[in-house]
Amino acid sequence: MQGTWRYPELVNEQRTAQIRKGVVELAVLALLASGERYGSQIVDELAARPALALTSGTVYPLLARLLKAGLIASTWRESPVGPPRKYYALTAEGRVAYADLHEAWRSVRAAVDTVVKENS
Repeated sequence: MQGTWRYPELVNEQRTAQIRKGVVELAVLALLASGERYGSQIVDELAARPALALTSGTVYPLLARLLKAGLIASTWRESPVGPPRKYYALTAEGRVAYADLHEAWRSVRAAVDTVVKENS
């Protein structure tokens, strides 16, 4: 098919998914940096941003990894409506990791923005 090549939609979706995977941890840590949240609240806040397109199937395994790494802590609390909720909060180590990751993100974003701007 010479001369008729088009950028396949599937490839675009896969690339977007790869970019998203790289920033999901930062997004979760950023939410928790501003205060504790329960699991479905985190899912809902992230899912409200279509560019992130996150689901509970992505968020809960990440929360489990962050717990295991000691970057977040969890506490069960009674809910005013329904069953108890598991709340998540950054640990001291998590705050350091968030600051480091946030700075790395700023640096990468600035570099990419510069390259794109210079070549557009």
